[in-house]
Amino acid sequence: MRVNLISDTVTKPTEPMLKAMMGASVGDDVFGEDPTVNALEAKAAALFGKEAALYCPSGTMTNQIAIKLHTRPLDELICDEYSHVYQYETGGYAFHSGVAVNLIKGTNGKVTKDQVAAAVKSPADWLPLSRLVVLENTANKGGGSFYTLSEIKPISDFCRQTGLAIHLDGARLFNALVETGESPRDHGDLFDTVSICLSKGLGAPVGSLLIGPREHIRQARRIRKVMGGGMRQAGYLAAAGLYALENHIDRLRDDNARARSLGEVLSRQPYVADVRPVQTNIVIFDVHAPRTAASVLEKLAEYGIHASPFGPQTIRLVTHLDVNQAMIDYTLEVLTKIS
Repeated sequence: MRVNLISDTVTKPTEPMLKAMMGASVGDDVFGEDPTVNALEAKAAALFGKEAALYCPSGTMTNQIAIKLHTRPLDELICDEYSHVYQYETGGYAFHSGVAVNLIKGTNGKVTKDQVAAAVKSPADWLPLSRLVVLENTANKGGGSFYTLSEIKPISDFCRQTGLAIHLDGARLFNALVETGESPRDHGDLFDTVSICLSKGLGAPVGSLLIGPREHIRQARRIRKVMGGGMRQAGYLAAAGLYALENHIDRLRDDNARARSLGEVLSRQPYVADVRPVQTNIVIFDVHAPRTAASVLEKLAEYGIHASPFGPQTIRLVTHLDVNQAMIDYTLEVLTKIS
C-alpha cells in the first residue's frame, strides 16, 4: 500500500470534480468574462461577507498581493516567526513590496494582541513603519493550530484602533472552522483581506482566492497581472474550486480526526520525543536521537508511507482527501512496527 502524507497539496480531483471541470462554461478572465471564475469569486466573497474576490493560481500569490495592497516600501509587516509569508514564500514581502518583516515568537504559530502591540514601532527615520499584521489560520508550521474568533478579535480591534491593516492567511481555514463551528463571515468581519486555498484539504487541483472590499480587489487584479497571474479560460480550474466549496468542507472533519489518531499512536512510541498538539489535519513530531528525521522517513518509505522532513529530528504528516481510513489503519500499524 502507498500512503502519501507529504502534504494535502497532493490531492487529485475526484470524478465528480473532474466532471464539473469538463462541463464548465468559460471565457477570458483577464477581461472579466469567464462566467465560472466570476461565480467562484462571487461565492467566496459572499461566504466571508465581503464585496469581492480574486481567483489566483496560488496562496503565495494571494498573500503577496495582499501585502502589496496594504503596504508601501519602507513599511513592515508583523507576523509570527512560523508564518508561511515569512518561512515559505521566498522572501516575497521584500521582493514584491520592499517591506521588512517584524517577527513575533508566539505559541505554535499563534500570537496575542499584547504581542502585536509590543511589536509596533514608534515612528522614526531609522525604523520601518509598522503597517500590516498577518495571521495564519491554521498555522502550518505550528502543527495545524488554529485561532478562535475570541482570540482574533482583540488583535483585530487593536489593528482597527491604531490604523494597522490586518490580513488572514487562511490557507487551511476550513479545517479550523469544522472544529470550532464558527462561520467564514464572522472571520471575514475581523480582517481587511482574507486568503483561502482551494488546492489543499478542499481537494481542487489549483487555485486560491483573495477576498476583500471591492476597491482592494480592483487593485489586486492589477497586481495579479503584473505578477503574471492573469489567466484566460480559467473557468475549467475555477469549476473545481466551486465544487470543492460546495462539497468538500464538511468532510475535513475526517481528515482532522485521522490526524488525531496518528498523533495519539505516535505519542506512545518509544522513538518519539514529542508530538505537537494535533488540532486539525497536521501532525508534527520529533524523534529521539540517534534516530533522525531522515532515518525514520527512510524506514516509513520501506512500507510505502511517505511524509515530510520538518527539521533534523522533526517530521510532518498531513491527512487529506486521498488518504482513506484503510490507509490510516495501515499507517498506525506501521508506526508501532518501526519502534
